[in-house]
Formats: sequence, C-alpha cells, structure tokens
Amino acid sequence: MRKISVISMISLDGVLQAPGGPEEDPAEDFQYGGWVAPYADNEASEKIMARQLEQRDYLLGRKTFQIWENYWPQHGDFWPGINAGMKYVYSNTVDHTDWENTTFLKTVDDIQKLKQTDGQELQVWGSSELIQLLLAHDLVDELTLKIYPLTLGSGKKLFNGGAIPAAFTLTESVVTESGIIVAIYQRAGDVKTGTVGV
Repeated sequence: MRKISVISMISLDGVLQAPGGPEEDPAEDFQYGGWVAPYADNEASEKIMARQLEQRDYLLGRKTFQIWENYWPQHGDFWPGINAGMKYVYSNTVDHTDWENTTFLKTVDDIQKLKQTDGQELQVWGSSELIQLLLAHDLVDELTLKIYPLTLGSGKKLFNGGAIPAAFTLTESVVTESGIIVAIYQRAGDVKTGTVGV
C-alpha cells in the first residue's frame, strides 16, 4: 500500500492559496499571491528540498498540474524527481499532456485503487481541492506543514470543511529563524476524548 503525503505551505489561519507568486492562483480575487517570499529561509527551504530531492511519485489536482506542466519540464535541474517521478493527476476535464510520466485519474475510487498498489510514496503539493477530497475520504497518511507567521484573512484553506475527525502524531518539527514552523504529522487513528482534571 502506498503512503499519501500532503506537503503544504500555510498561513497561521490555514490559507494555502498562491504561496509562490501573484499569478499562481488569483481565483476569487485573491490579493496576496506570493506571500511566502518575504520569509525566505534557508533552513525551511532545505527541509522542504530534502523531500523534493527524494524519488517519489506525485498526486496532483488539475490546476496545480497545469501550472507545473508549463514550468517543471524546463527546470528539472532544480527538482530532478519531478520529471522522473510518475505524476497522477485527478481531473474530470483534462486527460492528455506531453509531460512525460503522467497519467490521469477520474474518480475517488481510482485514487483508492492507486493507494492499494505497491510503489513509492505519493506526494501531494498545492492541489487545494484535491486535498479536501483526500481528507474527506481519510486518504491522507502524513501532513508536512510549513506554517508561516502571518494571517491572510481570505483564500483557499487547508481544512476548508473537507476533513473528518482524525488524530495525528507529530513525528518531526523545526522552528526557523524567520518564525516558520515545519511540522510533520502521521495519521494516528481516531480522535480520543476525556475530561481535563483540575
């Protein structure tokens, strides 16, 4: 069975929309595209890059895929694994690309069947709508969150009504000089409740 790992840059209020630049995702008149740039941080970048440089396969939503297919095939020297790894794209509207090692999935059942196969970890980058779907169907095994010290007030959010009640265990974390928290959480069963004593 494959592990599905979501890797996401988020604000303190959970926004993950357009971290990389103003043109990345201006949907719903989002005004803060490129909000990670002022927090450039070698320590946080190295932590995320370590994940990028490992050989993985990728599970992407259509919008993220279309942004990436116009960029990464010409910039593989920075992220070699993105061209070599298999890219599984969840889309009901797109079913063809010239980008090598890409296949398309149409249904949640397709994703569930893919998860049951033998193979490499499936990393999810960007893909906010796909993340909602994965969380709603309890298909996320690991969350790597790069949490930035700002609030944005609007924009697409990591947990935007799609998550089910679920427990996670913190397996690794680092706080960088610029205040970014990088935290890795593993899925850990059901939510437990109790009463806090005095």
